[in-house]
Amino acid sequence: MARPAALGGPRFAVVGNPDNRRVSLFADAVRAAGLPGPRVVAWADVLRERGAEFADDEIVRIDSPGENSEVDRLLRGPLDPTRVEGSARWYAGFTAALRTLRGGIRLDDPGDLAVLFDKRACHAVLEAAGVPVPASPTSGPGGAPVHGWDDVRRLMREHRMHRLFVKLAHGSSASGVLAVESGGGRIRATTSVELAPDGALHNSLRVRRYDSERDIAAMVDALAPDGLHLERWVPKASQQGRAADLRVVVVAGRATHAVVRTSRTPLTNLHLGGSRGDLGAAREAVEAAGARWADVLDVCERAASCFPRTLCVGVDLLPAVGWRRVFVGEVNAFGDLLPRLTGLPGSGAEGQDTYAAQVAAAVRRRTGPALRSSTGSAVHSPTGPAVHSSTGSAVHSPTAPGPLRPYRTGTPHA
Repeated sequence: MARPAALGGPRFAVVGNPDNRRVSLFADAVRAAGLPGPRVVAWADVLRERGAEFADDEIVRIDSPGENSEVDRLLRGPLDPTRVEGSARWYAGFTAALRTLRGGIRLDDPGDLAVLFDKRACHAVLEAAGVPVPASPTSGPGGAPVHGWDDVRRLMREHRMHRLFVKLAHGSSASGVLAVESGGGRIRATTSVELAPDGALHNSLRVRRYDSERDIAAMVDALAPDGLHLERWVPKASQQGRAADLRVVVVAGRATHAVVRTSRTPLTNLHLGGSRGDLGAAREAVEAAGARWADVLDVCERAASCFPRTLCVGVDLLPAVGWRRVFVGEVNAFGDLLPRLTGLPGSGAEGQDTYAAQVAAAVRRRTGPALRSSTGSAVHSPTGPAVHSSTGSAVHSPTAPGPLRPYRTGTPHA
């Protein structure tokens, strides 16, 4: 049943896992804004009951379905939750579930989410919009298919990619990612994947290195049925001798929060042993290299503008060696879990965590005009040709985010 229309101010609802800290942090932010706590709709209920309905005036946030064994089973089937395989089935189940949500004022567009969770489609959308991204032979509808290790080896030769990342097209949190290096007749892969004696692949919190091409081929061959995306390895800038990149959160078109992630391995994810670096030092390094920090943030805002129907994304920004050039590695639909991190100076989110910034922006966008970028200009993006997602839906040129409106089934993606 739909929730009755609210009599007072804005009312929020969140689709998520009720016991997850993502939901708790967002609910805390809503209440801290002086609003009633959000109605929580459990992913497990959505999947079992094939949908949920929202009142026209409910502001609806879609949160991650991860970190819940029952939801994982409903999406991927009866696999061990630690298994890497099954991401294609997860993606099909997740995007199908999004289409069963009816009504409400959406903070996250189903079409945007479908592209964000397909690295090949997302890369193509970013590239079409002029956002700097690592070179990829698998991007977009004309990308090369990858059926296994033999295809990876062939594409490495054809595109002269001696170092590359092999990624699950529908993966997240570095699941199934292999950082592959070749040279001198040898090959090595760095990954969090644990290859079991029986050939099964498991996610691990320990980063491993594999020097046997036979083992690397076995992993890639096992992952290929779920879809693979290849990207040229951009040599990253460093901070205190560790590889460094940035996670930048963009809310309503503005880069509001940023954290530097450093690691001694190519995988900087904090849950894999990466650590937070010094953001001030990163900014100083950018400016010492002759670049502008505002331009770095602008790249993130341009990437986010490719998904104008989604209030918040997390951009993984790769600074190249020397800190003068940057590339967008990924855009994450659920990239805002950065507890206790407050907003960037001049962003409008000073003193707010990522969730408080989203609540404030959602309330403003409910009735007000589109926000301005952190550089002071109206949020916009270069136009470009339409690109199609793996689901076949058109992904149109980016546009400025406008006021939030009630969602209707069949609402265009962009």
